[in-house]
This record gives sequence, structure tokens and C-alpha cells, in this order.
Amino acid sequence: RKKCLLCNNLLMIVAASVMGCSKIAQSFEMILIGRFMCGISAGLCAPLHHQYVGEISPRKLRGFTNSTSSFFWSLGKAVGQISGQRELLGSQSLWPMLMASCGLPALVQLVTLPFFPESPPYLLMHKGDQEGCRKAIRQLWGEGHHQAEIDDIMKEKATMKNTKILSVLELMREPAFRWQLYMIVILTATVQLCGINAV
Repeated sequence: RKKCLLCNNLLMIVAASVMGCSKIAQSFEMILIGRFMCGISAGLCAPLHHQYVGEISPRKLRGFTNSTSSFFWSLGKAVGQISGQRELLGSQSLWPMLMASCGLPALVQLVTLPFFPESPPYLLMHKGDQEGCRKAIRQLWGEGHHQAEIDDIMKEKATMKNTKILSVLELMREPAFRWQLYMIVILTATVQLCGINAV
């Protein structure tokens, strides 16, 4: 989880650098390439953030922490709209800085994330590292008796053994999931029409 987030931050920083240098290079193609890379990074970031933050949070705070992504998406859009005003970074001379500003949060996360542990469920379920899981839980949630949480992860691991994990292609071909897949695609494709940008 953590490595994926770190790699994703590198992608965003590269995208920001490409867009920021587009004026110097006098290349609008660099803006298109940078925006494409930025979109891929944002698309990866949404599920990775949910997964990592949800897994490192104590159970009683899990719902709250999972809702932070929506808050930060909205905050980012608002900051982008405000920064893009002509009086700030939307001027003819400063717009490359506006385009490159998406790399700033990625840089902050790239510097701070190595100090956080890997998610305890990942360590226990995928790596089989019980001691690493305990150490990560103590680092995240403090000293105390966390055996109940470890037992929950073990139960989830036992349940996962009997569950077949489908690839993306298998998921698309499976008739039982077709309507759910249609719903997700339609909701995701039409999210821009819901008014969140206006809000």
C-alpha cells in the first residue's frame, strides 16, 4: 500500500514538472501529457488513499478517516479554483506555476510517508509478518492490548482463503456482476455533472 502511494507521488511530481516546463519549452503537448499523467495519478490515488487510511485507522475512527478523501478532493478543487484567479496564479506569467502546483502535495506526502508504517492488515494477510503487524499497530495506535484487532485480521485472512479473487477481465465477463459494473461506470462517468465543481 505504502509503496504504491510513494510511486504514485513520483508520477504526480513528474506530471507537475512536465506541465511546469511547458512554457519554457513552448510546447502545449507537454501540458496534454502532464494532464494525462496527472489524471492517471489521481485515479490511482483515490482507491489507494481509501485502502491505506482505512487499514491504518483504529476501528472506531475508520469511518471518519475514510471520509477525509472526499473532504480533501473538495478542498483541492476549491484551492485550485481560488489559485487560478488572475490576481493569484492565473496570470499570463504565473500559469506554469499553477499547472505545477499539483506536485506540491505529492512532494509533501513523498517526504512524510516513509515515516509511517505499512498497513497492519497488509503485513499480516499478504506478507504473513505477525511481528511486523504488531509493531505497526503499536506505532499507529500506541501501546496497549490490540489482540482483538489482530484476531479480526486473522478471521478476514481465513475468509479470504475461500474467496476467489477475480482479475479485471474476469470481473467484466462475469454476468453476476454486470449490473453493478454498469452502475459504477455510469456513476463515475457522470460525477462531473453532479455539481461538485460548482460547490
